[in-house]
Amino acid sequence: MRVTFHIQKYNPEKDSRPYEEPYRLDVGRGTTVLEALIRLKNEVDGTLTFRYACRSAICGSCAMEINGTEKLACMTQIRPELERHGEIRIGPLDNLPLIKDLVVEMDRFWEKIRSIQPWIEPLPQERVDPIRMRDAYKAFNNVEACILCGACVAACTVYEVDKGFTGPAALAKAYRFVADPRESIVPDRLKRLQEDGGIWDCTRCNYCVEVCPKDVKPMEAIVLLRRASIQSGLTETMGSRHITSFVDIIRHEGRLNEGRMPLKVIGFRVRNLLRILPLGIRMFLKGKVPFPFTFKPAIPGIRHVRAIFRAREKTKP
Repeated sequence: MRVTFHIQKYNPEKDSRPYEEPYRLDVGRGTTVLEALIRLKNEVDGTLTFRYACRSAICGSCAMEINGTEKLACMTQIRPELERHGEIRIGPLDNLPLIKDLVVEMDRFWEKIRSIQPWIEPLPQERVDPIRMRDAYKAFNNVEACILCGACVAACTVYEVDKGFTGPAALAKAYRFVADPRESIVPDRLKRLQEDGGIWDCTRCNYCVEVCPKDVKPMEAIVLLRRASIQSGLTETMGSRHITSFVDIIRHEGRLNEGRMPLKVIGFRVRNLLRILPLGIRMFLKGKVPFPFTFKPAIPGIRHVRAIFRAREKTKP
């Protein structure tokens, strides 16, 4: 079948901005996007620029945007894309500086990986728990399968607006070391991840999970890092206070008290109270805040809710 490929082109030496170029090519039923790009470069346009290496979904080099979604070109067949979208549009990864055509600069990506110290500071061998080592692979939650393709960073809504965010790939890798039984500096790692740009900046949009070609589930790793932080007593950040306050209110009242929640999260500092006052007024006008706003009777059967919390406390290690 003959297919038209709409491919973003950009040569910084002569183009002021990226533009889209149509290419037509006859392809077979099982042809991948990468195979088509290689043929286009060899047969149609020798200036077409893109990255690839292994062609087997191992190196991550050929990550790009295909029909609006971050994918590996070597894994993406043309026919299903046509059937689903009716066209083939190819562009570079978002959120990373463009070099040429479909090639982006990965320096920022690697800086984020280096920032989480991607190596083990090992415990003495005699202090390593052999039982935990046996179960370590399961504890890693598949984060070691990451091929560092950058697709999750390109899809990340937080990184799009804040380049200071560590990013889903680096944070998922950080969890791999926090979960490793041989690691000696877990408390230090968790403490560093509380800073701005760390685990509490993730909005849990789930896009990183959707686009990951290796099912790493970066967002789930970030959630596990948050859980480990709270269990370690790191509860001073706004994000951690939101979680602990939510749980505390449910434990005592059996439901969310939207009047008390902001106060428990930000505390009773005058500056913070003035900052959320407009929100409080809007909530009151919408009937979200009872009067008086700090009082709300517990739900009937609250003892059953509290029993669930007590049972959970007994099962904690």
